[in-house]
Amino acid sequence: MCSCACFRNKWRYASFLLLLLGFTPHFGGLLAQTTEDAAHDVPLISGATAFQTSTNGGNTSYTPAVTPVLVAPLGSHLLFESRASLIEFFTPTGPNHTYDHSHFIGLSYAQADLFLNPHVTLVGGYFLIPFGTYNERLTPIWISNFQDAPLIYGLGNVGSGSGTGGEVRGSAVSKENYSIDYTAYISAGSTNFQVDSSRSAGGRLNLYLPKARLEIGTSYARILEHSALANDVGFHVWWEPSKIPLKVRSEYAHGEHSQGYWVETDYRLSQFHGPESLLGRLEPVFRLQQTFRNSPSSQDELPGVDTKQTDFGLDYHLPHEVRINTSYSRQFSSTRNVNIWETEIVYRFLFPAWRGGKK
Repeated sequence: MCSCACFRNKWRYASFLLLLLGFTPHFGGLLAQTTEDAAHDVPLISGATAFQTSTNGGNTSYTPAVTPVLVAPLGSHLLFESRASLIEFFTPTGPNHTYDHSHFIGLSYAQADLFLNPHVTLVGGYFLIPFGTYNERLTPIWISNFQDAPLIYGLGNVGSGSGTGGEVRGSAVSKENYSIDYTAYISAGSTNFQVDSSRSAGGRLNLYLPKARLEIGTSYARILEHSALANDVGFHVWWEPSKIPLKVRSEYAHGEHSQGYWVETDYRLSQFHGPESLLGRLEPVFRLQQTFRNSPSSQDELPGVDTKQTDFGLDYHLPHEVRINTSYSRQFSSTRNVNIWETEIVYRFLFPAWRGGKK
């Protein structure tokens, strides 16, 4: 738990971060459209606030959170983007209904993107590790269906899930019937509490079939830390059929000491009287995940024994960018079986930092 002096120092730093808000690295399309309307490269402030509860094995914890984000274009070829997290943890400490209180304030990423041409973008700074899909695409609280990351999240994303260094990414091939995009990165080690990263290198390659709305990809990460030398490999498949509001997402990852997978589906009931109807706002969600321990290790952050977990969720989309997420999970392992109940209310915000000029 942070001391008062430590928290005050972090809060001063966080106050500055609130001016450096950002979205995810995949915000480029929305950014381009919005800045065209704003006309003068106005920075966008986005993010979400949330209140989360989690009951694990009968113990309930409470977590209010704010994740402010910023996208700031600097001319037509340079973009700065960043996301911060300000989180309070209230966790039970004993049978007398007492709670421990701790804080977390830090960066998820803070990077500069240089667009050289349609096929190459250079990224420098503190970035999200591009291993699999969850880390870059689903970690924002206004996007993810479940509060908890998949059990295999630690594979390829050892430590904070962020890297300090550089990336090269872009579209290798873009045709009418398919496209291929790539990402390669190298990260240095850092123990700074705001910029925490491990020495690693790797990349990801994706094939997208627009007519089938199908994406298939593979990832590789070489962990270069002396205490955790490892080669992690991953595969993912995403499918979003065009005729029904269904999403199917899946990942498999294999490391030196463990492996596992997760499969997630969600179906928005918007076909019943439209997405704004009482029933159309409802979105059932299901996730199945499993990990296998090949040999003992404390470095990959996966369960110490073979573990299977099923997650059932029910999300409700309210007006004005408010969403309520509820879920029940049952976890099975040789050490114990446990029930996990979680509830979350999320408010998403998005607005320009200031009013843009007219064209």
